[in-house]
Amino acid sequence: MEEKSYKEILNQITTFIFDIDGVLTDGSVLVTTTGELLRTMNIKDGYALKTAIDQKFNICIISGGSNEGVKSRLEALGIKDIYLGTHDKIKHLEEFLNKYNIKKENALYMGDDIPDMLVMKLVGLPCCPQDAVPEIKAISKYISHKKGGKGAARDIIEQVLKVQGKWLGSFDAKYD
Repeated sequence: MEEKSYKEILNQITTFIFDIDGVLTDGSVLVTTTGELLRTMNIKDGYALKTAIDQKFNICIISGGSNEGVKSRLEALGIKDIYLGTHDKIKHLEEFLNKYNIKKENALYMGDDIPDMLVMKLVGLPCCPQDAVPEIKAISKYISHKKGGKGAARDIIEQVLKVQGKWLGSFDAKYD
C-alpha cells in the first residue's frame, strides 16, 4: 500500500503536539548574569496555537526543557496539557492521547532533534522545522519552510486549519 502524502493526512488531524526548544523557540538560550535562561517565542506561532484551541483542536506540549516563563506563556494562550522536564516523551504522549481518547493517526507532532525521534514515529503526521537535524528530517512527512521559533508551528497549524475550513478568513478557500 502506498504511503499517504502529508497533504492527504492534514484532513484527519485533530491534535497538535509540539516540542518547545527548536520548535516554538529558535533553540537559542540567552544566559543572564544570574544564570536565568531566556528564550524567544514567535507571536505568529502564538496566534496560530490560540486559533487552533478556539477551533476545538487538542494542543499538547511535550518538552525536555523546563522554563516557568515559557509555561506561563503557553497557559496564557489556553494550552492545558504541558509536560515539561520530561525524559520519556512516549509516556507523556500516550498519557495525553489516552486522556482524551485520541487516535495516534489523528495526531501531529513537530520536533527538531534526536529526543523527539521515537515519539514522532508514533503519530500520524511527524513534522519538523526547516532547521531540524538530519535524522528528524529523514522521518518527517512534512518539513516546514520555516525555522524553529520563526513560524514553523504557525505554518503547519495554518495548513491543517485551511484544509479543514477552520482558518479564520478562509472558510471557503481550498488550500493548495
